[in-house]
Amino acid sequence: MSLITPAPPSTARPAPVAKAAAPRTRRAGGTPYAFLAPAMVLFVLFLAAPIVYAGYLSLRKVKVSGLGLGAKARTEVWAGLSNYARSMTDPDFLPSVWRVLAYGMIVVPTMLGLALLMALLLDANRTRESVGKFARISIFLPYAVPAVVASLLWGFLYLPRVSPINDTLEALGITAPNLLSSSATIWAVANIAVWGGTGFNMIVIYTALRAVPTSLYESARIDGASETAIAWRIKIPIVMPSLVMTFVFSLIATLQVFAEPMTLKPLSNTISTTWTPLMKVYRDAFTRNDIYAAAATSVVIALATFLVSFGFLKLVGRRAFNQED
Repeated sequence: MSLITPAPPSTARPAPVAKAAAPRTRRAGGTPYAFLAPAMVLFVLFLAAPIVYAGYLSLRKVKVSGLGLGAKARTEVWAGLSNYARSMTDPDFLPSVWRVLAYGMIVVPTMLGLALLMALLLDANRTRESVGKFARISIFLPYAVPAVVASLLWGFLYLPRVSPINDTLEALGITAPNLLSSSATIWAVANIAVWGGTGFNMIVIYTALRAVPTSLYESARIDGASETAIAWRIKIPIVMPSLVMTFVFSLIATLQVFAEPMTLKPLSNTISTTWTPLMKVYRDAFTRNDIYAAAATSVVIALATFLVSFGFLKLVGRRAFNQED
């Protein structure tokens, strides 16, 4: 009888079965809101809250009882739309509005035209890269100068007694114009705005041009198109959204012009305290201590800025941004 020795038990462990990766079900939670929180807080504190408070003040007024000397002699009461009526009927308001409109008709087309021209020239491959970098920095540099500093610099260049420009013109036998006279003040203020804002708009337009594939231009050159035809038929239509954006920015800045005429005012008696609507707001709030009328005028300016910007975008947005119904 034969004995069969049983085989020893195997010590090898079975291969582990791979588990399927569990789907990621965790959500980001409040992380996006944590990143947005600082911007939202700043927006509410420095933009939304002042607008709401200005709207509140525009509907209030101070009621004076007796001689106005007692503790409760001055009380704030509901005014309705009386502050708006006073602002609209102020004899200094409409002239300031017409003055700003004339200022905008000078500044906006000139500034955007120069910005577009400079961007097209820099993109035309007519200059070396080193020269192009120097040109871009030189054109953009005035934008980095604060408006008050730029106004002071140009203001002293405008003064006949201290201006080196006037001395140079007189040495050449040319009569220098008085740019701070009543008829030329608007051109002097507009020059400062054009000098400071052209560089920013040029960078925006030039950046849009650099995003266009060069093969598009090469195809046009093969077909016999000149540089002028390429700029007029290809480049300008492509950068139209950038032109619309810079136009809206320039329009808003024009309606809110304040620093330039306010800085030039001590240098000339042709600039009044109500030369622009915002200067009228400053006069009412800090000279006449009438914050309620100033708030009403501020709300009117804000609404006008919104309506003009929104209306322009609705007018040209479909064509410029290829919007469809």
